Amino acid sequence: MTLYDEIHEQPQRLANLLASQRKTVEAIARAIQSRQVCYAFLAARGTSDNAGRYANYLWGAMNGLPLALATPSLFTFYQQPPQLKNALVVGISQSGQSPDIVSVLAEGKRQGCPTLAITNAPDSPLANAADFVLDIQAGPERAVAATKTYTAELLAIAMLAAALRGEEANWQELQQTPAWAEAALRTDDAVARMAQRYCYMQQCVVLGRGYNYATAFEWALKLKELTYVEAEPYSSADFQHGPIAMVERRFPVMAVVPQGKVFASLIHLLEALRRDHLAELVVISNVASALSLAQSPIPLPEGIPEWLSPLVTIIPAQLFSYHLTQVKGYDTEAPRTLRKITETR
Repeated sequence: MTLYDEIHEQPQRLANLLASQRKTVEAIARAIQSRQVCYAFLAARGTSDNAGRYANYLWGAMNGLPLALATPSLFTFYQQPPQLKNALVVGISQSGQSPDIVSVLAEGKRQGCPTLAITNAPDSPLANAADFVLDIQAGPERAVAATKTYTAELLAIAMLAAALRGEEANWQELQQTPAWAEAALRTDDAVARMAQRYCYMQQCVVLGRGYNYATAFEWALKLKELTYVEAEPYSSADFQHGPIAMVERRFPVMAVVPQGKVFASLIHLLEALRRDHLAELVVISNVASALSLAQSPIPLPEGIPEWLSPLVTIIPAQLFSYHLTQVKGYDTEAPRTLRKITETR
């Protein structure tokens, strides 16, 4: 199983997760609702941390549940954990092996909080430390760069949001995500040709906002770990508070711009980058006006609700990172100095 295979496996894995885990998710939601939970306290690293960024927006917007991202060093090196009264303590980890993430859940349980592990390893230390386990069921992921485990984590987060909200319409939208993912994969050949244009790219910025703030971070991470490009992710709002000054003629800007409430603010920024800075734009979008601004447009399927768009927008970004790695002559399966499981403390 190669990285390329795992990228293309995602629609089926998402379909399987939806089919097999809805009852489990709904049971977890009922248990959460029976407790005096006022906010979520979430610990994760790497790709899973980017999934946490999605939860930050989604659980806040859909469930009115504020989310705080944990600082695990307070639990390990400093041994001065904060008070977690009325928190749902969540750990997200593909392998469930990182001691610092496990320590956050263990402390949450010690303080009497409900604890939830979202993981691809239901027998892992993280799962064993949790009251509730949401198995993302992505199957073995052999490539070092995470792809299918990331989208499965996003789907698990979205399923929990739907279960907490309790509206069947949200579940009906969720059922369409495998088909949207399959449609996104059909950009493969075009993205492969497009990647050749960026063979000599050494640095870029990646922009997103709202739900796709997470996508910007995950796309940048894939570019860093696979292609060794200095890719810096930004909220499009933060980008205008200083970093935009670095953009000059032909500077590469990757942007995730699906239809939704933040679209207008993103399109205004892209127009300025193209007009005033002469930037080189790679744009993932399902809106013609956004795609028309890009030297390298990557179309998305239409009809994706904004809250589910990160499950789809990341797929062309994964393909772009994979093909650019090949164009640059690097090994897609074994990025230098990286291992599949990183155990941080």
